[in-house]
Amino acid sequence: GGGGGGYGYGGGAGKYGGGGGYSSNELGAGLKKLEWNQELVDSLPRFEKDFYVEHPDVTSRSWERVNEFRASKEITIAGVDCPKPVETFDEASFPDYVLDEVKKANFASPTPIQCQAWPVALKGKDVIGVAETGSGKTCGYLLPAIVHINAQPYLERGDGPIVLCLAPTRELAVQIQQEVVRFGRSSRIKSTCVYGGTPKGPQARDLERGVEIVIATPGRLIDFLSSGKTNLKRVTYLVLDEADRMLDMGFEPQLRQIVGQIRPDRQTLMFTATWPKEVQAIARDFLKEEPIQVNIGSIDLSANRNIRQVVEIVAEYDKRKRLVDLLPTMIKEGKILVFTETKRKADEVTRDLKDSGWPALAVHGDKSQNERDYVLSKFRSGQTMIMVATDVAARGLGIDFGSQIAIDIRKFGCISHRETRRLSTAIRSGTARG
Repeated sequence: GGGGGGYGYGGGAGKYGGGGGYSSNELGAGLKKLEWNQELVDSLPRFEKDFYVEHPDVTSRSWERVNEFRASKEITIAGVDCPKPVETFDEASFPDYVLDEVKKANFASPTPIQCQAWPVALKGKDVIGVAETGSGKTCGYLLPAIVHINAQPYLERGDGPIVLCLAPTRELAVQIQQEVVRFGRSSRIKSTCVYGGTPKGPQARDLERGVEIVIATPGRLIDFLSSGKTNLKRVTYLVLDEADRMLDMGFEPQLRQIVGQIRPDRQTLMFTATWPKEVQAIARDFLKEEPIQVNIGSIDLSANRNIRQVVEIVAEYDKRKRLVDLLPTMIKEGKILVFTETKRKADEVTRDLKDSGWPALAVHGDKSQNERDYVLSKFRSGQTMIMVATDVAARGLGIDFGSQIAIDIRKFGCISHRETRRLSTAIRSGTARG
């Protein structure tokens, strides 16, 4: 049907869409649950997912050398039949149209996650990548995705995407799309970013015109699926980025609904900064083909080793004063991100800082998308040096900053470990205070 809203699988598995306009507690009410069985899978068009041609230099490399290389890059793997890592861009066996874009980007060499994830992804295997934010994982799944798209039949009118990338926040989704534009240029790959907090019209038009890659936050995607603006019948390459964060933010029911709409013989790649039991459980459910797990560094919930952590026990009534006392020293290290436990506290702390002569801005879930964009652009550019945020609002920003301060001690254990690891994007060394 037009816009892909009304296709049925093999003898009428029914429409994808009901009406539009669900409230958030009804999201997905119009999504028909697909009962996948082998007959249904067999009725779908075949697709290619193994494009890997091992470079002769990699083939001739001894396993002893491979193990030394993995150890030097802190790469550990789990799973059967894992290909050897590559050590250079040329060894990755990407087609020239991908390699040329990589070379234009002037990267010195692949990051550890790329060295091992590229061969696994290009072989068509499922991937679990456990690596800190800022590890190069986006290119780790995007470049194989571009190769995958170019091997599939062209989109026809009404087709949904071939690659679906799910992300927890609008900010991360936009960053991913910027990389798609950069590396998919020569292939003329069309993409769109689908997230809440902005008008649906432009996103819906992109989907109806047809795009090979959709980068989406779960809620808005379910909205478009329910109203028939797009469908997932052609998705053969699924990425869950920052899966731990999506679970922390309560997206598990939406993820299960979305993934339930996608053919089970797809290729699935899941990336996460941490590896708790909840993430392991969802990985078992979503990654059916024996996945290869690629870990970079330690996979416990330890904090980023590049960050110095300082814990100070301060009485509740003294916290604001202590915060103001710390700022003159910490501002010398660069921008400062201050965590609070609640939205109200974020506003109170921001007001206190302004009253003390420190121009700070706040970002949290009650702010409009325009207000959030304004605050983030000011912080990103350095026009504002202090941003106060709830931990959920601050995730996935991809902003360099020198220090972060968690002023709610009840949250300290969570913030100093999990948040420090995640919010360390592009930080070489900084300070975290609890």
